[in-house]
Amino acid sequence: MEATTETAKKKFTKDSLIGDVLKSGPAAVKVIEKHFGKGCFTCPGVKMESISFGALMHNMDPEKIVKELNELEE
Repeated sequence: MEATTETAKKKFTKDSLIGDVLKSGPAAVKVIEKHFGKGCFTCPGVKMESISFGALMHNMDPEKIVKELNELEE
């Protein structure tokens, strides 16, 4: 069996915490900023609020945000 050095790409879901998404890299930060604004960066709620919750608060489709995040190349 051959060992691979390639790591599996993390997949986001609508239940992913916004704070975890922000930690994943600069490209993901840009997606969150695009959809939710800069307020997420200082809000203590990002540690417990999901993409789905943020989308609900901003009247957006969470699946669109998740799709965009999962298409990122980092």
